[in-house]
Amino acid sequence: MKGFTGLTKRNVQIYFKDVHTVIFSMLTSIIVFVLYLLFLKGTFVEAIEGSMQGLESFINADDVTMFVNGVLLVGILGSATITIPYNCLTTIVKDRERKVDYDILATPVKRWQIILSYLSAAVISSFLMTSLLLSLGLIILGFLGNMHLSALSILGAYGVILLGCMSSSALFMTVVLFFKSSSAAGAFFGILSAAAGFVIGAYIPLSRFSPKIQTVCNLFPASHICALLRNMLLTGCLDEMNRSIGGLDNGLFVDAIRQSMTFNASLFEKSLPVNVMCIYIAGFTFVSLLVMIFLYTRVYKKN
Repeated sequence: MKGFTGLTKRNVQIYFKDVHTVIFSMLTSIIVFVLYLLFLKGTFVEAIEGSMQGLESFINADDVTMFVNGVLLVGILGSATITIPYNCLTTIVKDRERKVDYDILATPVKRWQIILSYLSAAVISSFLMTSLLLSLGLIILGFLGNMHLSALSILGAYGVILLGCMSSSALFMTVVLFFKSSSAAGAFFGILSAAAGFVIGAYIPLSRFSPKIQTVCNLFPASHICALLRNMLLTGCLDEMNRSIGGLDNGLFVDAIRQSMTFNASLFEKSLPVNVMCIYIAGFTFVSLLVMIFLYTRVYKKN
């Protein structure tokens, strides 16, 4: 396994040594943050305030603000689990373009170890970067107010991020195998960056779209990852609002917020519970791995 470990370490180092790649891999996250500062925060606050008519005197305005801040954090993390793994995997394209893959294939390292080293490096690099974003986000939110987070919820958020990095890496591994030049991979990244925020509901909640569009967006595991992150990071604020209301609305306000902010992914007009979303992500990842292995054995020549 020394060959596999060495290749994995090499691929991780390639990503982190290129500062421009690291910055551009978080392009969508940066866009989400800028749009939030410009107008998204006001839009989300107004949407929540519109749902709490008659309950204004019971719900703390700080809880609403912290909830919206949490929505921003989820959008940043969700987009990061898409764009960072993809940028990590472009190492494959660069190796093909520079004929480095010939040298790698000439080594005693088995082909399944070679492909797994690219995948493992993408998962490790993206998990480290996204975990850093989560940690910084939680620290900043801690200074701004109370998110009412438990240790279990925070730990669960890191677990969801790992699952998201694995699913995205497996999916995009099948994509980058088709690219033969860095320019083609870069062009696709431009499209991916533009679409990612809409697919995961970072700009506009998916509940605002038609059922058909929601189904298309939720076919991608990243949308389920964002829904799981909302359950992990935003439930505390919702529970606190619900306690403040004291059961006067029989939980209707919280239910409305959970539905409007997409706490549960919807496929074919059916809302999926948390356990089903996890199973869907795991199944999607497994299928992507099978496709990846099938493609890799045909794209690359035998030793």
